[in-house]
Amino acid sequence: QVQLVESGGGLVQAGGSLRLSCAASGSIFSISAMAWYRQAPGKQRELVAIVTSGGSTNYVDSVKGRFTISRDNAEKNVYLQMNSLKPEDTAVYYCNANLRRYWFDRASDYWGQGTEVSVSS
Repeated sequence: QVQLVESGGGLVQAGGSLRLSCAASGSIFSISAMAWYRQAPGKQRELVAIVTSGGSTNYVDSVKGRFTISRDNAEKNVYLQMNSLKPEDTAVYYCNANLRRYWFDRASDYWGQGTEVSVSS
């Protein structure tokens, strides 16, 4: 069984900061990419930021310069530092990991349960 557990969401005023954390646990052989997605009410889920096992990162244009994704490979954690938050960042944020449970396994995507971020104007 693999679990991804997010934490760190909450309510913040525009211009504020939050740090999201996600911890992967269970039977895991290796993790390639880890990412954060978000889904705002009435909208499709979108990729916010992604980090590979080698540390390469990519961001959706709307958060570049404000959000920073990082990971701790030893602890199987991924983080999202969100600064200069805007009301349009309001969404449920989901952690995603592309991982193999065993050496002979194919890589599959796993998801956390989501953590809510609300930014007031």
